[in-house]
Amino acid sequence: MQTQNAYRLILASASPARRALLAGAGIDAEVLVSGVDESVVEAEDAWTLCLALARMKARTVASDLPADPSALVLGCDSVLEFEGEVWGKPSSAGEAIERWSRMRGKSGVLHTGHHLTGLVTGRQAEAVGTTGVHFADVRDEEIGAYVASGEPLQVAGAFTLDGRGGAFVSRIEGDPGNVIGLSLPLLRNLLDEMGVPITSLWRR
Repeated sequence: MQTQNAYRLILASASPARRALLAGAGIDAEVLVSGVDESVVEAEDAWTLCLALARMKARTVASDLPADPSALVLGCDSVLEFEGEVWGKPSSAGEAIERWSRMRGKSGVLHTGHHLTGLVTGRQAEAVGTTGVHFADVRDEEIGAYVASGEPLQVAGAFTLDGRGGAFVSRIEGDPGNVIGLSLPLLRNLLDEMGVPITSLWRR
């Protein structure tokens, strides 16, 4: 293992929620958006899809960076599995309303793929975080107002836990950070696999 403060984390995601989670945990990640076209990736199930997208994002960003033994690239991607379907971000307000009309009073599973790549070592570690989400039985007018806010159009499954949508989630089973977009305990495990203590990423 390298000494404390020997590493820098590059987040291959435009998600402000993921960056905020890291910052709250004492990690000031650099952000480089991958620009990956998520629509070209197909998979048989939600678990495989979110991990494939996370891997693609991390590797795309890593391939464009100069060699730096201290750099680690983290890619993440979230999808909601609901009644046998796999949902990313809704494509329109109408689709978001349709989803919420189906989700209310029911539950789904939020999967977030995490892929970590060492820029010089080439070492990689990856895993999927899974959290059960139970949705409140929200009214039509609440759905309309929520979708009109624009928030559901920016996130997988058309809901957030850390924003306005948090009022419409009655209960979760698992790591709340995973629903927001990044599981810190899972990240720690991936770093351990690569011989990197998470404390070496903390700001000083």
